[in-house]
Amino acid sequence: MGKKKKEQLGNLLDTLGDFTSKENWDEFFKIRSSDEPFEWYADWSQLKTPLISHFSQNPQILVPGCGNSRLSEHLYDAGFNQITNVDFSKVVISDMLRRNVRQRPGMLWRVMDITKMQFEDAIFDVVVDKGGLDALMEPELGPDLGKQYLSEVKRVLKIGGKFICLTLAEAHVLGLLFSTFRFGWKMSIHVIPQKPSSKPSLQTFMAVVEKESSSMLHEIMSSFDNSSLVCSGDQARGLFEALESENQIRRGNSSGSDISFSLEGLQLEDKPDLSKLSEGRRLQLTLGRQGSSCFIYKAVLLDSQSQSGPFQYHCGVFIVPKTRSREWLFSSEEGQWMVFESAKAARLIMVLLDSSHANASMEDIQKDLSPLVRQLAPSKDDVGAQIPFLTAGDGIKQRNVVHQVTSSFTGPIIVEDVVYENVDDDVSRIFPTKDLIFRRLVFQRSESLVQSEALLTRESSHKTVGDSERKKPVSSSKSKKRGTQRKTGESFNQLKVYHGYLASSYHTGILSGFVLISSYMESVASSNTSAKAVIIGLGAGLLPMFLHGCMPFLHVEVVELDPVVLDLAKGYFGFTEEEHLQVHIADGIQFIRDSNVVSNSGNDDAASNGICTTSHGKGGVNNTKVDIIIIDVDSADSSSGMTCPAADFVEHSFLQTVKKNLSENGLFVINLVARSQAIKDQVISRMKEVFNHLFCLKGEEDVNEVIFGVCSESSIEEDCLPKAACRLEKLLKLKHPEMSQSLIDAASKIRRLT
Repeated sequence: MGKKKKEQLGNLLDTLGDFTSKENWDEFFKIRSSDEPFEWYADWSQLKTPLISHFSQNPQILVPGCGNSRLSEHLYDAGFNQITNVDFSKVVISDMLRRNVRQRPGMLWRVMDITKMQFEDAIFDVVVDKGGLDALMEPELGPDLGKQYLSEVKRVLKIGGKFICLTLAEAHVLGLLFSTFRFGWKMSIHVIPQKPSSKPSLQTFMAVVEKESSSMLHEIMSSFDNSSLVCSGDQARGLFEALESENQIRRGNSSGSDISFSLEGLQLEDKPDLSKLSEGRRLQLTLGRQGSSCFIYKAVLLDSQSQSGPFQYHCGVFIVPKTRSREWLFSSEEGQWMVFESAKAARLIMVLLDSSHANASMEDIQKDLSPLVRQLAPSKDDVGAQIPFLTAGDGIKQRNVVHQVTSSFTGPIIVEDVVYENVDDDVSRIFPTKDLIFRRLVFQRSESLVQSEALLTRESSHKTVGDSERKKPVSSSKSKKRGTQRKTGESFNQLKVYHGYLASSYHTGILSGFVLISSYMESVASSNTSAKAVIIGLGAGLLPMFLHGCMPFLHVEVVELDPVVLDLAKGYFGFTEEEHLQVHIADGIQFIRDSNVVSNSGNDDAASNGICTTSHGKGGVNNTKVDIIIIDVDSADSSSGMTCPAADFVEHSFLQTVKKNLSENGLFVINLVARSQAIKDQVISRMKEVFNHLFCLKGEEDVNEVIFGVCSESSIEEDCLPKAACRLEKLLKLKHPEMSQSLIDAASKIRRLT
């Protein structure tokens, strides 16, 4: 490092002051290159043995506030390759990504505020903090940021997961650390050995906190005594005083018979008064204890943000079954408040069931919960009032599993036939049958995501599954799978998948976006030429089959990573390949980047950069420009905060590649599923930087959004969309007027993003 640069760095560290300032850290990392790591406290030689001893086999590791420390690289090189690093400095994340992308391709890097992390609940086995909590706990800043950060740590850790905090163990840091991890956590404190040549100085300590499923209160264990420390007297004395004080609190409260539920993360001496409503209060609770109830429950207590009402209930209980407990609506704070608003209660106690309740009936659960939740009801005059129990149903009247398989790419997959309690009026008018049966493709890795849904009919004239439906899917050498198949009477042996109707509303939404290039599509059809479309993500093959059937001038190429999914689409959903409908088994991002779009011959295998691309069709179209690119894939990495698509599909570099491969009249379509508005805003912001015009269509509950990027310099105005929809309707060979109306209705809801 040059003399001038050293002076700049020294001045910046001297004036950094506020370690929570993103701007300060951005400037710091611009001056200090990624080749000059800035290490907090101990280095790898001191940390390796004590740190790794607390790791399970092949853990999912989160390193918050990673900076440009080489801790993650050392862990990766030691064999722990499932590491996600986050930092709010875009500068350092970019530097670290460039430094590691080739040598350590499995390591993930995210720009993220550690006090508001965009991860789902309970997805990490280990969270490793090297000085991050200390940085947030500058005395003049107060404890709020530290509280927010530790709340996030607790949320993202799995049961049995560990928070490993490397700290100087200052009194104000220990005070927050100890009080936050009381009920349901085991904690131990260890000393990190200093280098033999080091002079006595501030000692680094390692707090290891393990998340339990129970609400037990444990004393804090320590693996050292005063004589083993080399730190100053003040630091050692402060640590021992804090430890003894905290353990006295824990010893005095761990056996209290009056505690029938725990209040996680709250100080025992400062428990809230639950007899009164507190505006906007939200508490995570553990209900029940051995000897007082049959089960232990995870619960969330929510008080109305307004005392004025009107309320239908003074206090209500909302039970979430295990199959839905990890859905965003019930597992995230934002979603829980949405449920609260619809419940019309002054206080709502949301109880999330898990595998421990699997063999209990709902009647047994309610009976067991009743005395527990009554203690949580706010005081009022009519204390004898009943507390209503509500439950989250799935709307399914009947379910038959047709096939189960496990893929090495996608994980467990289920094909099932279901009968809903209620169906849309449109499909009821088309098929006025008492109980319509729908076939669903379910990816269990994404909280039982229904990836595709098709209508089954008895009409033998429909060109659908035929004899292929009765065959087992073809085995693929690229997938380690095990499958079981159960025939379910008429739903499997007699009914056929009907490709003339789109059962998934978001598929209709995707199709409605074609109005944005309807003039161009009309000119293609009238000139007897072909438009070209690439769909990333096959699913059950329902959208490609529908497009192929109603738009004969469209040449469709589908890119699917998992050969098992292709087998299922062919075997159970009637998907067939033809000259103008082909499938490539390939990585979708690499497929677009290599510009191999619709250019491979049907019987050839093409390899580029080590990625094998296999075409299954009879022939291709020699043109590297595409008119429509549709991204319709779920995310295997739940840490991205999006259910659809995977985060890589909305990175700025990939969006630019998409724009490059689209024709001048091209249309880019993304099915975006993310409950977090912050994530949606980030995706839209990136797309605005790339595409000339951006439109969106919001789906049910504003969770599902279809985003359309238009390449053309000129673009259709919103008031012209109805006319464009009529133009598109004439181009489509739709079998049912109801489908035409659904398309027009969806097109009318498309809005420009400004």
